Amino acid sequence: MIKKTVSGVDEALRGVSSGMTMMLGGFGLCGIPENSIAKLVALGVKDLTCISNNAGVDDFGLGLLLQQKQIKKMISSYVGENDEFERQMLSGELDVELIPQGTLAERCRAAQGGFPAIYTPAGYGTEVAEGKETREFDGKMYVLEHAFKADFAFVKAWKGDEAGNLIFKGTARNFNPCMCGAAKITVAEVEELVPAGTLDPNQIHIPGIFVQRIFQGQIYEKRIEQRTVRQRS
Repeated sequence: MIKKTVSGVDEALRGVSSGMTMMLGGFGLCGIPENSIAKLVALGVKDLTCISNNAGVDDFGLGLLLQQKQIKKMISSYVGENDEFERQMLSGELDVELIPQGTLAERCRAAQGGFPAIYTPAGYGTEVAEGKETREFDGKMYVLEHAFKADFAFVKAWKGDEAGNLIFKGTARNFNPCMCGAAKITVAEVEELVPAGTLDPNQIHIPGIFVQRIFQGQIYEKRIEQRTVRQRS
């Protein structure tokens, strides 16, 4: 059986360079590839285009790359929790493309499946559709959206095996699965790495064919984005 394991994050990010386009899984602060992001910061690569649902917070997730001015363009659907992101966007330091959340997911999925583009009704008649091809199907108007083209996809799973098969837990099963195989190289970091053939096939969310490199991550913070508490009645 083919083994996709690498020794660690250093080997997993081999070939990363400035100016690349990268997909990064996660939703809010859940399911973030923390080890890969930390390594990107340490490498000091610049002028990155990052495709991610959101931009983390000021001192965590993609917010760490924003702090170091390593991101040139963000392609996202929600960025409301990051003050540094807001500052860079309003000052013109950061190029931002906001996309409806479902469209963001489907453009990832189109790239994963090898489709060049999709038609979606989301955004028709708004600024989202400006300059894009539109077409009518069964009396309803749709907007043509192109599949993403990315050099690397960084995803985070709960458990994986040496063949690259992945299992996600809870809300981490968000943008991570649809980004697997949607870039030239998919890097998966997992909390638990097991020998190939030991995962229950019925529990696997992403088969290893969509993953090129896998490693066991270390020291996950797993922050809570908005902690809300109330007095017990």
